[in-house]
Amino acid sequence: MNIIFDLFLTFAKVGLFTFGGGYAMIALIENTCVEKKQWITHDEMMNITVIAESTPRPIAINCATYVGYKQKGAAGALAATIGIILPSFCIIFVISRFLDHFLEIAWIAHAFRGIKIAVGILILDAAVKMLRKMQKKPMPLAFMFCAFAAMLLIGIFSVRISSIALMLTAGLISLISFIVKKPAAKGGAGK
Repeated sequence: MNIIFDLFLTFAKVGLFTFGGGYAMIALIENTCVEKKQWITHDEMMNITVIAESTPRPIAINCATYVGYKQKGAAGALAATIGIILPSFCIIFVISRFLDHFLEIAWIAHAFRGIKIAVGILILDAAVKMLRKMQKKPMPLAFMFCAFAAMLLIGIFSVRISSIALMLTAGLISLISFIVKKPAAKGGAGK
């Protein structure tokens, strides 16, 4: 099968059968692109997720674009990106065009309650997989626990903090720890 068509079809399936946005799609993208198709490695998936989170556009689109580009350059990136966007666009277009009070329909409202639970489980599944594959070194673990504590406190006390400020703070802390470790590593190597 033509790889460009395969990229389009694969990401169209991800876009069609995943509710809940980019975080819910991560588990499905990883299952498809890492385990089934072996287009990328687990480490690449973790790196894509981190980079996609810190760049503009939805995380799933960034992941699709990267995988497509890695497989077939710009044409692959375009095919994967259109594939992941098109199903959602068509569904939302139809809903907005023909159903004015879509969520007021009783059986749809009940279905979406169940879908919310499934989305939460998909996001939790992606987080657990990434946690298992994370380097078990002190610095990444410290970042993880500090970020978790900060998110928990922000959620409990309803504090509004810019996600950009959080990412810049984490990046600055990481850069400082790199700068501090670098001279220590050079000094230790010379002895």
